[in-house]
Amino acid sequence: MVHAARRFEDLAEFAGAVGQRLGESRWHRVTQERVDLFAEATGDDQWIHVAPRRAAGGPFGGAIAHGYLVLSLVPKLLGEAFEVAGLGMLVNTSVDGLRFLSPVPVGA
Repeated sequence: MVHAARRFEDLAEFAGAVGQRLGESRWHRVTQERVDLFAEATGDDQWIHVAPRRAAGGPFGGAIAHGYLVLSLVPKLLGEAFEVAGLGMLVNTSVDGLRFLSPVPVGA
């Protein structure tokens, strides 16, 4: 397990960090295997994700990760970037204003 780059002792300290850099995660490569497993789990087997040869001739020049696959990595990345001590659990309730601005190529 990777230890978080920054630790907050409680929610008050975390709230006080508004506008500050919270930390960094390590890099994680988006592999074709990961994309294929995500496609299997979600049933989204769109060729731009799971058919690298066909995708090479497509609009992105190769296979790309599902937007929701990238989004699903957020808890892992945040957990590596920072932690807040004393929390029993976190629950995701919404993602307001989410937009996928550019594709993430397989291998990135």
